[in-house]
Amino acid sequence: MDDTLLRDDDARVAALRRLYVLDTAIEEPFEKIVTLVRTVLAVPIATVTLVDRDRQWFKAKRGIDQNETPRSMSFCTHTIQQREPLVIENALEDPRFANVPLVLGPPHVRSYAGVPLRTPEGYNVGALCAMDTRPRRFNPGDVAILGNFANIVCDELELRLIAQVDHLTGVLTRRGFVDQAVKEIERTRRYGRTTSLVMLDVDHFKRVNDTYGHAVGDQALQTIARIAEATLRPSDLFGRLGGEEFALLLPETSGGAAVIAAERLRREIADHPMMLPDGSTLSVTASFGVAELSASTSSLAAWLARADTMLYAAKSGGRNCTKLAQDN
Repeated sequence: MDDTLLRDDDARVAALRRLYVLDTAIEEPFEKIVTLVRTVLAVPIATVTLVDRDRQWFKAKRGIDQNETPRSMSFCTHTIQQREPLVIENALEDPRFANVPLVLGPPHVRSYAGVPLRTPEGYNVGALCAMDTRPRRFNPGDVAILGNFANIVCDELELRLIAQVDHLTGVLTRRGFVDQAVKEIERTRRYGRTTSLVMLDVDHFKRVNDTYGHAVGDQALQTIARIAEATLRPSDLFGRLGGEEFALLLPETSGGAAVIAAERLRREIADHPMMLPDGSTLSVTASFGVAELSASTSSLAAWLARADTMLYAAKSGGRNCTKLAQDN
């Protein structure tokens, strides 16, 4: 295993974000795992912990009240920096943890065992943890059991990702995009930020399929997905809503700035003809509709409808252009 991956925290955080799991709702498979860990190992506290850039967030938890804590007070920060499980018999005797609030205050952690949660690429995105409120030696059998449960957690993370990623293009499915967009609406309103939504549709896509075949149509969708991945920011969300229709969510972006981003993507698509199997090339274009999240927007469905109205206006206005919704 390439241990340089342990030192590249930016890449590790990017791998975590690609799982689209942070701040998601309670899910039964992970709840079952922490319940089993607590029962089988006879510990009062068990968590599925994901370590973000500045915090640790609990996908599932038993015996702890917080949903997240600063990374600076995290046992799991140390767990993800190594390949082997981390075992602490008495936190009060370990200078790394003796003054941590979770040790000095509730839930008064005294002993800890954590197994890294590793992605297929080799990044440790979190840990499956068992904690006790008394000093304790977790024996090799305990750690092996925890390791088996950690493997199940990793499998579940991969399975939920498969359900959220479009098999053809590799971008978010409609379900995955909607889940993330709903969270972004809540975050935007909580912190008084600005966010914009873009809908885009491949121009004359039926003609492409009818003239060149569905394999070329699929190639066109894959090309657009690759261009978007290369053009957009890591924080942007890009999903395939269905057929030839895509959606783009731009956090911290006004409507005017979103038009600039959409135009950049539109030009990149238009300026990159595809190479066809017979050696010829095919240029495709796309139309874009943009809507900034407004105070009067009641739901994601309403926001999508505003952007879709602008997309229709772009289609009616000659295609291969971008239209911005005015405040309502």
